[in-house]
Amino acid sequence: MKKTAKLSLFAITWPLFIEVLLYMLMGNADTLMLSQYSDNSVAAVGVSNQILSMVIVMFGFISTGTAILVAQNLGAKREDQAGEVSVVSIGANLVFGLLLSAAVFIFSESLLKMMDLPPELFDEANAYLKIVGGFSFIQSLIMTVGSIVRSYGFTRDIMYVTIGMNLLNVIGNYLFIFGPFGIPVLGVEGVAISTAVSRMLGLAAAFYLMSKRMPGPLPISVFFRFPKAHLKNLLNIGIPSAGEHLSYNSSQMVITYFIATLGTQALTAKVYTQNVMMFVFLFSIAISQGTQILIGHMVGAKEYDNAYKRALDSLKLAIIISLAAAGVISLFSKDLLGIFTDNLSIIELGSSLILLTIILEPGRSFNLVLISSLRAAGDVRFPVYMGILSMWGVSVTLSYFLGIYLGLGLIGIWIAFIADEWLRGLLMLWRWRSKVWIKKAFVTEAKTGSAD
Repeated sequence: MKKTAKLSLFAITWPLFIEVLLYMLMGNADTLMLSQYSDNSVAAVGVSNQILSMVIVMFGFISTGTAILVAQNLGAKREDQAGEVSVVSIGANLVFGLLLSAAVFIFSESLLKMMDLPPELFDEANAYLKIVGGFSFIQSLIMTVGSIVRSYGFTRDIMYVTIGMNLLNVIGNYLFIFGPFGIPVLGVEGVAISTAVSRMLGLAAAFYLMSKRMPGPLPISVFFRFPKAHLKNLLNIGIPSAGEHLSYNSSQMVITYFIATLGTQALTAKVYTQNVMMFVFLFSIAISQGTQILIGHMVGAKEYDNAYKRALDSLKLAIIISLAAAGVISLFSKDLLGIFTDNLSIIELGSSLILLTIILEPGRSFNLVLISSLRAAGDVRFPVYMGILSMWGVSVTLSYFLGIYLGLGLIGIWIAFIADEWLRGLLMLWRWRSKVWIKKAFVTEAKTGSAD
């Protein structure tokens, strides 16, 4: 029988780091290649992706619950229950994904009008949103299957899938943006087609790898009896977790609306700056995802002291790495932004925002690592309540007050981001140290054995 991969932070995290890096590179490849086509196209895709990020959050509420329940059941040596959870989550996200994809396709124009998009960006943004959004159910399944495979410890498998999708996406972008061999130049529409096709092929590969890595065949019969207990647990974890992400993305959409009122140049500067900033916090994202898997196994095995120490050690590591990365990126910010644009105003503004990243990123590390840890232990509601309070009470409110009312523009909005991340981060640290999460595990009776 196949066995779960040996678990250690490094063994789990380095493939996650590569995977997150490649996902970011996929987004940057779209931005970089479109920047050679049109700055307006970059802004159009940036706004469409802001909407699509909310769709991805909605898909994530099932996959998040899947990752935690599978990890806790494996830690408790309940492979049969882990298999049932996997089947239920795939079925649930398929149905939900199809419904949400249809809604985005049908209401794409209405969604973009809500963003108060400049008229010159509307047609391209709508074309991208219809194609990528209409096929976004594929991403929902990729997320679910990826969560399952990672929870078994095989993070390298999903990394390979991501590598393949990136290569296919870049090739597709090149063909449709630059039109070699007489291929029609489709611009934004071509980038959308490339994204959708690469995801389809990636999904096929992910299913194949899952079938090879599962300890036994998936209990497909669960589809027909669909255990309500598993679905209830998935929703109990996923809905609050999605609430936190949904709150964040909703607040970001409101802030993007504020930025849109500053003009297309400000909107473009935001897109380019955030594309560069992604390379700073990807370390914390990878560490947080790896830590979540480990803590899920430890909590399932009732190794609470190990779980407590693991989260704090991961937090220290994330803070040190993110600070170092932010410093290096800041030194070369103008050169990095110059890759995307030759507009000096955008480069100067973006460089100032990236400098503020040195203060921003440690706070983000607190949130990424500790929220993932709390969630893995079953403490899923506290981060949501505190997140909604801070994101809307601090981030959105201060963004308007500093950026729009006081006229500080994007600088004021970035200061609001800093205040939000640090407030939430310190609250999460207090919660983890309280150890309230020990009483919230979903697997209550672990069998003999422990997580590595």
